[in-house]
This record gives sequence, C-alpha cells and structure tokens, in this order.
Amino acid sequence: MTEPADVRLAVLIDADNVSASHSAALLAELARYGVPTVKRAYGDWTTQQLTGWKSELARHAIQPIQQFANTVGKNSTDSALIIDAMDLLYSGNLDAFAIVSSDSDFTRLATRLRESGKTVYGLGRRRTPASLQAACDKFIFLEVLRDEADDQAGHRDTSGETDAESEADSLPDLRTILEAAVRSTAQDDGWSALGSVGTYLGKTHAAFDPRHYGFPRLSALAGAQDYLDLDHPEGGQPRVRLRSQRPARKRAPAKKATKKTAQKAAQKPAPEPAEKPAPAAAPATPPAAPESAPAKTTLTTRTRKRSTAQ
Repeated sequence: MTEPADVRLAVLIDADNVSASHSAALLAELARYGVPTVKRAYGDWTTQQLTGWKSELARHAIQPIQQFANTVGKNSTDSALIIDAMDLLYSGNLDAFAIVSSDSDFTRLATRLRESGKTVYGLGRRRTPASLQAACDKFIFLEVLRDEADDQAGHRDTSGETDAESEADSLPDLRTILEAAVRSTAQDDGWSALGSVGTYLGKTHAAFDPRHYGFPRLSALAGAQDYLDLDHPEGGQPRVRLRSQRPARKRAPAKKATKKTAQKAAQKPAPEPAEKPAPAAAPATPPAAPESAPAKTTLTTRTRKRSTAQ
C-alpha cells in the first residue's frame, strides 16, 4: 500500500462554489491522503465575490487561475478546471486528484479520472448531489471540517447548525450500512477486521465518515452501537461482529411433551394378537362301494327256485 507521503495530489478548487473559510481545513484534511503538489483555485478574481480568497491564496500557496465570466449566467470556471484536470492527467506526474466543489457538473470529470486509474477525493457541502458523491472514491463534507476546526480553536459557529440538521436525513442509515459491512467482510467465526469494515464502507458509500455521526474514529463509532461486539485482542487488530439478537431456545417444554408422550404410550394396552385361522378340514372320504356278493346270491336263489318248479 502506498503511504500518504508518497502520493502526489492535485487540489483543484472551484472558488466560485466554495467559501474561503474552508481553505485551511480542507488542505489539512487532504494532507492525510497525500502531498498536495498542485494547488489551484479557479474563478473570476476581478469580482468582489472572491475578495475573501485573496488572503488565503498567499497563505496556503494556492495558485489563482483567472477565468472571466464571458457570458452572464454561465459558469466558465467549470470548463477551465476540467481542461486543466485532463492536462494534469496526461502529464503522468500525479497519483490522485481532489475536486473541491459542490457542483454536479464535475461528475463526469471524476468518473473519467477514476477510469484512468487515479484516486479521486471530493470535498463539498452536504447539499452536494449524490451523483458527484458517488463518482468519487471518497467524499468529505466541508461542514464537518469546519466544525472540527472550530472545536480545536475553542469556539464553534452555530450559524450553520440548522442547515446541518436539515441535511442529516441525506445520510444513509447507520445500522443498515454497518451490518451490511460486517456481514460482507466476516470470517468463518463471524468476526470482521475493523480495517476491512472501514474499507468496505469507503467503497460502497463514498461519503461515509464517522464524524458525520459524531465520532472521531470508526472504532469509537462501532463501540457505541449496541448491536455490535468490538474486541481488541492483545497484539492484534481490532475486530467487530454482529451481536446475536435471537432469544435463547427453550428446550424444557419439548422435554416435558416427550415425557408425557412416553407415559401415554406406556399406559396404552398392547394390541391383542390376531387369531390364527383354523386349519382347512381334510376332504371327506367317499363311502365304500357296495359289495356285489349279495346280488350274486339273489340271482342264484332265483335260479334254483325256477329249476325246482320245473
């Protein structure tokens, strides 16, 4: 994995679309991902609208790129930024790009840079269209950076809290995305490395950031959820798993039912054996034929009587 110190980063700022008050915070945030070797801010510097940027340009060594508004109502700054981004892409000297704008017109630019194998970071307000957020590898809300800077300075500007609350509904449901990330990265034992969970969330939700939910790091966010178990083994990496919500299975009623069934089976009389069929009767012996001797005797007697009579 390339270290942030080795990643050369181009920071392209749409000054017409971003307030100068975010300049210090956004550059400090981008230093976590690489070295800003190119820093340019695009706008019509002849107008009073960009007066606040002039002091920030020199303070942070940002190069202003002049783009006159040739037509009223048309933002020619976008075209200048896109042309420069493509020139920088083909120069081959950069590893990543940071597009600082809330304008959805840069959606195709972000997609094109990623198609060329470059990492794209987006920075804009919470009202940034979802299309631009999804086109970046990671999208960072400027309101979050501003709040962190105010907290570190010991004061906080509450003028934008109403807008932040109204935009809170645009954030994805935390439980839904966390449970999906843990399930998708879990090992056979159900545990997921916290780093893998963070990587998965960054790939599926470009705008995901624990700071959106009031936590400085993912470990603190995961540890505060009652549906997750967080473990940090000694000498190992923190890991997380889904906490089982299923009630314990009750086996007692099943055992009682089995016992009652057995008792009923024992009390039930055994079925009587079926009677064996009686053996078939032997066929009757036919009566003996009458003897022929008496018949012969009668004939002899009649013959004698006839002889005597003669």
